[in-house]
Amino acid sequence: MDFKYIEQLLERYWQCETSLEEEAQLRTFFNGSDVPEHLLRYKDLFVYQQLQQEVGLGEDFDARVLAEVETPVVKAKRLTLTARFVPLFKAAAVVAVVLSLGNVMQHSFYSDVKEVAAADTIGKQITAPSVALSGDITITHEQQILDSLQRVDKKVELKK
Repeated sequence: MDFKYIEQLLERYWQCETSLEEEAQLRTFFNGSDVPEHLLRYKDLFVYQQLQQEVGLGEDFDARVLAEVETPVVKAKRLTLTARFVPLFKAAAVVAVVLSLGNVMQHSFYSDVKEVAAADTIGKQITAPSVALSGDITITHEQQILDSLQRVDKKVELKK
């Protein structure tokens, strides 16, 4: 066979311009035993292609694939109503702990302040000093409001 023709076919092969018949000619040429020494470096490529075409999947291929693909049947687990609400219970517990720690921290920060920390003032800024009643327990809520309004009126008159 003319080696010049094979070299031309190889050049066209590397440029992706060969037809399937020409590629078959190259494979048959390189599968032969009379390959010149300067073209031996290409022989492995074409022999490898031929060997890979002969390699098959095997007779037990389908059985192996199906054995890997099929998953065992898992028995369904019954969930009770309590088990369904466990995440909700956990979330409620976390919220309760956070709120409790917030109240404890607030009281511990304001424990050294000499001001009233009544239950209705939690979360509010406390600026009034603590005043204890001196024994007159019969003072009503309306009287306390009137007293505080009189104090405000006195402050306004002093500013004028």
